[in-house]
Amino acid sequence: MKKLIKNVRIINEGQQIEGDLLIVNDRIEKIGGIIESREAQEVDGKGNYLLPGVIDDQVHFREPGLTHKADIESESRAAVAGGTTTFMEMPNTKPAALTQEELEKKYAKASQVSPANYSFFMGASNENIEHVLKTNEKTVCGVKIFMGSSTGNMLVDDEKTLENLFSKVPMLIATHCEDEMTIRRNTEEYVRKYGDKIPFSAHPEIRSVEACYKSSSLAVRMAKKYDTRLHILHISTAEELDLFTNEIPLAEKRITSEVCVHHLYFDADDYETLGSKVKCNPAVKEARHKKALMEALLDDRLDIIATDHAPHTLEEKQGLYMKAPSGLPLVQHSLNMMLDFYQQGVIGLEKVVEKMSHAPAVCFEIQDRGYVREGYYADLVLVDMDSEWTVSKENVRFKCGWSPLEGKTFHNKVLKTFVNGFKAYSNGEVNANQKGYRLSFNR
Repeated sequence: MKKLIKNVRIINEGQQIEGDLLIVNDRIEKIGGIIESREAQEVDGKGNYLLPGVIDDQVHFREPGLTHKADIESESRAAVAGGTTTFMEMPNTKPAALTQEELEKKYAKASQVSPANYSFFMGASNENIEHVLKTNEKTVCGVKIFMGSSTGNMLVDDEKTLENLFSKVPMLIATHCEDEMTIRRNTEEYVRKYGDKIPFSAHPEIRSVEACYKSSSLAVRMAKKYDTRLHILHISTAEELDLFTNEIPLAEKRITSEVCVHHLYFDADDYETLGSKVKCNPAVKEARHKKALMEALLDDRLDIIATDHAPHTLEEKQGLYMKAPSGLPLVQHSLNMMLDFYQQGVIGLEKVVEKMSHAPAVCFEIQDRGYVREGYYADLVLVDMDSEWTVSKENVRFKCGWSPLEGKTFHNKVLKTFVNGFKAYSNGEVNANQKGYRLSFNR
């Protein structure tokens, strides 16, 4: 059970180290220099880059109840093919994860089928606080509150319920922040104007900057009032950035933030060519927001990069604006997208690793993951920075069978992904025989 990865450039904790890395069973045994081991299976890194595996703190894998779009098995396989070794999945399935019983069913399924490591958020509603308070913070990543209308029956819009959750839940609360009343008002205005022919370009006006800021600022006020551990997901506007600070280390922050790859990559001009394929909540907005989000990522006001991977079938996506659901499938390509920014000179490679691997581990207090460290789990990804390939329907691994990136040519490629020391992905093939672990948290 030994693997020796030879001749690699290891990117970790702001440094680049050339040399070898030895894995024994599921842990990293030794890093750097020339390492010899007669018993180890050798992997020639050929001078490529070895990074800690990506930790994605927001995905929707659609199981149970929506498995015609995706399921835990299909999407976790797509994840490891893209260098994501760990995911945290959201509760808005059918039935939703609003009881401990439903939550544990998801863990049981993942233990059977996922090649990636996993954790699942407990869901909050207006009626289930007694179930939320039973959640074990040592074995569950957090509690998810939808302060917006993305999820129908999981919308938490009762002020007393929000006060109860923010004052009583002892663990991390992750929020989707969009103000429901603002969105309804904007929707009614556009329906009056366009009927059922609302253009997709109206999406950032309907799910507006105002809707985002109003909800995010409310969450921050409540967190400060009760000293709640708050993590706001998918920040999408320049205006929200003033809610966050870079003046203290991440490990000391009580209020943290996430930005998603699509809010960095796309902007409102893309509705013209992609239409519903970039319809998501919160909306992709004007280019000024994209620019401001990248600046805030670089200066550490924004803490984590994630995907909000949310697949729908193409048939569903091809409906009119009011019918087409929101969400993009992205977990297979998030690392490629951020490495594309690196290759353009927009962001440093060390910063990509920090925001996609180190920071999620720190933010969620994940045990022994997120870094290339001796004694840590061997969650690693080997990347070729000089390999050209194009996203197409033929190489998309999502169950929904499409990507908004189709036709995009990348100049970086994931060669191998290691999860707990085993090869979860290698030479274009996913190893489905070994399974990831349930995450543990140092809380």
